[in-house]
Amino acid sequence: MELEGPRSAIAAQLIDLEAALRQLDLWSDTPPSQEALSSEQPFAMDSLEFEEWLQFIFLPTLYEVLGSGGALPERCAIAPMAEETVGKRKLPTEALIATLRELDRLITESD
Repeated sequence: MELEGPRSAIAAQLIDLEAALRQLDLWSDTPPSQEALSSEQPFAMDSLEFEEWLQFIFLPTLYEVLGSGGALPERCAIAPMAEETVGKRKLPTEALIATLRELDRLITESD
């Protein structure tokens, strides 16, 4: 499937997001429990670390939307949550947060 325009740019940012998580050693080979994944809270903050939410909920959901041609969210504002969570750790998170800012912009402007 060939993605065009904003969807292609979003797909590229998703790849960058995965790379940034891996570089920070925030990528997990073991998925959380089904119970943790089914949280109703924003960002599943009651059951997942922010990076787990990115890896196991956000990324698969956006890949599915892009692959199916489904509607993207009207607004996206994930970078502020990243700044409040992983951004406060003693890690070089600048690239991760910059990638999320760009994703926020691309998704919000995609309509």
